[in-house]
Parts: sequence; C-alpha cells; structure tokens
Amino acid sequence: MLTTPPDGRAGIDASLVKRLLAAQFPRWAHLPVTPVEVDGWDNRTYRLGDAMTVRLPTAAGYVPAVAKENEWLPRLAPSLPVAVPPILGMGVPGEGYPFPWSVRRWLPGATAAAERIGDPARFATTVGEFLLALQGCDPIGGPPAGPHSWYRGASPAHYGDETLRCLSLLDGHVDTARAAAVWDAAVAAEWHGEPVWFHGDIASGNLLVDGGELSAVIDFGTSGVGDPACDLVIAWTMFSGAGREAFRRTVRQDDGTWARARGWALWKALLVLTETLATAPSRAETHRRVIAEVLDDHDRFA
Repeated sequence: MLTTPPDGRAGIDASLVKRLLAAQFPRWAHLPVTPVEVDGWDNRTYRLGDAMTVRLPTAAGYVPAVAKENEWLPRLAPSLPVAVPPILGMGVPGEGYPFPWSVRRWLPGATAAAERIGDPARFATTVGEFLLALQGCDPIGGPPAGPHSWYRGASPAHYGDETLRCLSLLDGHVDTARAAAVWDAAVAAEWHGEPVWFHGDIASGNLLVDGGELSAVIDFGTSGVGDPACDLVIAWTMFSGAGREAFRRTVRQDDGTWARARGWALWKALLVLTETLATAPSRAETHRRVIAEVLDDHDRFA
C-alpha cells in the first residue's frame, strides 16, 4: 500500500483535466472544472459542471481500479440499497497524463462525519445492510482478491512481516503482547467460505450522508471477490457503543471473520501509528485508540 503521496499528484490539475476533456470528450469541454472540497488519496477528483466529476489515478498502483470500477459498478448498482458512482465515460492516457481515467455522475451528499449522522445506531445498521447486499451480488467473474485490491479480501497474513515490524517499533507505546495475540488469532482464523463481493475500504470518507442518512457509497477501487472480513474494520475506526453493537448484529458474521477483521484493523492502525508517532500526535492518538479498542474487543469475544 502506498503510504506517502505519489509524485503523480503534482502533475494533475484543472488545466490537465480541461485538455483531456477537449481531446476525448469535447461535448463536455465547455463545462467548468473545479477541485472537489474533500479529495481522496488514490485519485484526484474534479467537479465537471454541476452534475459530473472527473477522476484520475495518482499513481500506477491505482490504475487497475479504473477498468474494474467501470466494468463492475453498473452491474452491482441495481442490487445495492444506496447509490454508487454512475460511470459516464472512460478516458485514455493523453496530454502528458499516463493513466486511464473516468467521468462519473456527481452524487449528492457529504462524507460521513459524526456531526452529519442522525442516529449512529441506525446509520451503522444501514452500513451493515449495504454490506450484506453487496455480499449477495453474483460473484461469478468478479475480480479475485489480489494486488488490485491491495490484498483486501485475502488473508491478512499478506501483511504479516509489516505488522511484526510495527510491533517491534512500537514496543513500549502499545501493549505489544496483547496485539501479537490479536494478530496470531487473525492469521489462524483461515477463511474457508465461498467468495463474496467486498468493498475493501468501508470508511467515513467513502460513505456519503444526506439528511443524516447513508445516501451513497463511493470508491470501489479496492473492491473484489473474496473474504468480507476487511469490510468490518469500520466497527472500530468509526463506530462505538450502540453503533458498533448494531453493526455487529446486522452483518451477522462468525467469530473467525471477526478475528480476521481485528487483524486488518490492527495492521493498518499499527502502520499509521508507526508513521505518525513522532510527527502527528493527534493523528497518532486516533490510531492508538483504535488499537486499544481492537485489543479490548479481542479480550471480550475471542
């Protein structure tokens, strides 16, 4: 997973987007192009007029998501209870930009910050219902978990070396003995189920809220077909109390799936804590909290 801003971000701007549109989609070239207020990590996104967006990968590692989303989002959308990004056009490299890109319809709503959510437990239930609907979509022909999904949907063991390195570096900053037990349990709980669709990055920034309710789910770049455990990480990164319990009841996953989910949450929180401990104390504290709650969850349910 890329953990520093890719160099390609600096070369993407509104001027490039205008040139790409003029060359490949001249019917939209007259529309204004403006950066979105909240941008992502893997892609740069621009508003195109009032009703569309242009989305461009920032590095080669994110390129497989373009064709994947363009092919599969239209197939998944009819079976999902809230909106997902409608694809309007797929661009090709040009104007000095080396990657494919896409034009999409704009989805109304704002990212799911706590103050925008009406009832946290109801919201968590709705997110769980979305995941169940996604898992119910036909997986035949879907992309198996692998490099395109950054191994979401596969075993968390893929990140074993990285996790052990972080545990070594964080000795004295977190309870590394308890964390190692959580990691060992995650790796031991091998998944033997039938492959299902997973999103791969269910997080507040990829959930849109309108009127206090979930209105859309965006950014399926890490999606694929495999183990759904990675989609449970939001239980600790966003939900708490009654919301977490409502989410747990709704998704109806077994103990092994929750063990792997704790492993996914632990890996990412350890990694970010390692990177931010000395440079971004407030961000580090957020991930320290996630780690503590994952460890407590393991003690409660394992």
